[in-house]
Amino acid sequence: MTVPAPPQSSETAALPEPGSAPSRSLNPFRALQKHRNFRIFWGGQTLSLIGTWMQSVAQGWLALELTDDPFMVGLVVAVGSIPVLLFSLWAGVLADRVDKLRIVFVAQALLLVQATLLWWFVWTGQIGIGLLIGLATAGGIVNAVEIPSRQAMVIELVGREDLLDAIALNSSGFNLARIIGPSLAAIVIARLGLAWCFALNALSYLAVLLSLFRIRLPPRVRASQAVTPLEGLRQGLVYMRSTRDVAVLMRLTAAFSVLGVPYLTLLPVFARDILDLGATGYGTLLTFVGLGALAGALSLAAVGRRVRRGRLLAIGAHSFAAIIVVFSLVSHPTAAAALLLLAGYAMITTNALTNGLLQSIVPDDLRGRVMAAYTFVFVGLSPLGSLLGGAVASAAGVRWAIGGGGAIMLAFAAWAFWRYPEIRRL
Repeated sequence: MTVPAPPQSSETAALPEPGSAPSRSLNPFRALQKHRNFRIFWGGQTLSLIGTWMQSVAQGWLALELTDDPFMVGLVVAVGSIPVLLFSLWAGVLADRVDKLRIVFVAQALLLVQATLLWWFVWTGQIGIGLLIGLATAGGIVNAVEIPSRQAMVIELVGREDLLDAIALNSSGFNLARIIGPSLAAIVIARLGLAWCFALNALSYLAVLLSLFRIRLPPRVRASQAVTPLEGLRQGLVYMRSTRDVAVLMRLTAAFSVLGVPYLTLLPVFARDILDLGATGYGTLLTFVGLGALAGALSLAAVGRRVRRGRLLAIGAHSFAAIIVVFSLVSHPTAAAALLLLAGYAMITTNALTNGLLQSIVPDDLRGRVMAAYTFVFVGLSPLGSLLGGAVASAAGVRWAIGGGGAIMLAFAAWAFWRYPEIRRL
């Protein structure tokens, strides 16, 4: 069976040229004001993400308390990502066959159960490292199935016209949670204990379940299921390989996922060994990354299609890589904080634009599979970047690990936009 091509004529009509709507407001929150479903979804999701960040901090600290072994701390983080490599592509096939809202609802309910179990076992003192790894793995499996459906569902909440704005606002919610969640976790751990980070995360899932229950979407038109899941997966892979724009954007995502992550993974080492900072200073540096990312997401939502997105992607990709190289060379905390602010801005701009451009290109009946592949590349490959960065840092030093990755990333971006100039015109 041939893979359907993107509906060029309808998408061209739905995506006006940049600058064609000069009267459009610069309000970054207009997608929230305009679309009830997205407003409900965004509020519940952002609150839930705050709880997720709290749980992430608590899981790492709990693993350290249980084992006093940094390797086990890394393992607890890794088992949450490994299922993405194993299951996300198949989850994309499921997303194109089953109601996406239902998948997200069931997954969030399962994550509520996982968080509740973590709270109970920690609160009663029955938690052990084996049980913690098992529950973290279970959460990773659920996320691997849920993320492609959640990503692909955004267009159903806002339509094609406001898709990029909605993706940018989702990124802003993620980064707002990244700023608030760890700070709240520190307060809760100090005053109430580790268990209550998991309890509050469980309560946050109630908020997202309530928001999903209130969303009203038109009846779903079922896609043809004449092919087997394996053939459906093959169709998606053939489409992504044969569609030039999609293939290039996926390669960019892979390169930036692997080469761009070491600056965050190795930031504790850089803060301690290069900047002579302690844990508080490291947390402050992370806050600057989050603030920059939040500003970048809101800026992208504000400009909408006033600028050509492919051109903005090229600027963001080159800027992000160059900033990482310069960051690896600094020795003063103030300069490092300023560069991390810029890095967060450029990073989220690049990530959100790549996501938005992919979703603008892909036909609706392949959207779940393409977003599953995006999740596979963006989330699943990042541990490889962390491992490579750690290996280079051990052998040659943290500056080489961060700066070397940034330099290769810059060279790849320069080559990609030179070799495929049509990406700038998207």
